Amino acid sequence: MTTLYADDRYRGAHGIGRYAREVLSRLGPRWRSLGLDGSPHSPLDSFRRLPPLDPNALVYSPGYGPLLRAPRMVLTIHDLIQLRSPWSTRMKFAAYYEGPVRHTVRNAGVVITVSETSARDIREWVRDDAVRVVNAGNGCSGAFHTDGPADSALDPYVVFVGNIRRHKNLDVVLRALAMAPGVRLRAVLPGREVEAASARAAALGVGGQVEWLHGIGDARLAEVYRGASATVMPSLDEGFGLPALESIACGVPVIHWRGCEAVAEVVGDRGWGVSSPRDATEWAAAVTAAVDAGRRVEPPSGAHDWSRTAAVVSDVLEEALG
Repeated sequence: MTTLYADDRYRGAHGIGRYAREVLSRLGPRWRSLGLDGSPHSPLDSFRRLPPLDPNALVYSPGYGPLLRAPRMVLTIHDLIQLRSPWSTRMKFAAYYEGPVRHTVRNAGVVITVSETSARDIREWVRDDAVRVVNAGNGCSGAFHTDGPADSALDPYVVFVGNIRRHKNLDVVLRALAMAPGVRLRAVLPGREVEAASARAAALGVGGQVEWLHGIGDARLAEVYRGASATVMPSLDEGFGLPALESIACGVPVIHWRGCEAVAEVVGDRGWGVSSPRDATEWAAAVTAAVDAGRRVEPPSGAHDWSRTAAVVSDVLEEALG
């Protein structure tokens, strides 16, 4: 019988880390950890040595990092954002995707992703009709629902959940706050990024309007969503948009750039689409309107469930296991 292994180094608090944590814990086929150390995100990691594996072994990764010494490997590629980054970053990843990643995907004959937007992008990128692209979707933790305590605040606020990478586009929200003095921002970031983000807010003169949060669990994050007038997700590019899903699951509308297809796919009519990702004046008007509206939205039902996502992934792996 073919043995299934998993690269379980991706598990964490948000984004791909949350996907890895939720899906691996629900996989149908039994699997063993590869027991690897180090970061799976480095292109050089593709060439690392692996523990002895049966020649027929199958390896699953909940992220995009291939391991070229694995006999066969199924990847979950959440997006191709790295190939649309500024030139200096894109150049670093171009050879990695054209070589190890594409080789691994074609060798497996299947690749998993999380949205129809990403599925379309991957089909165009892989250029191989023999490769099946499976959209397993994303789930939403049970902590995110409309019933439950909401964070209290003296002043109305909007919430941002993400990081300070370029494509998350936090800067437009910080610039918008200068034109919306009655609105506060609660920003949930990785702890290592708070100092740099706080310095940027201070330079823009809005440091007093921002509260920085990090290291909070799902229950606390749900309270922050429920207390907000809206969630702001100004991303330039996303493979899915998990904070948008969590927000609308809590009944809280999302302000997003309508040109980011994956986020628009998640939000639908449960928020406001802003026409420009860079115009701070338009974003200031949007957050002010959200505060004035006091709007709540109907959560989606049944479309995004971690058990469903894990079941789709399990079916793909079971088929590959033969």
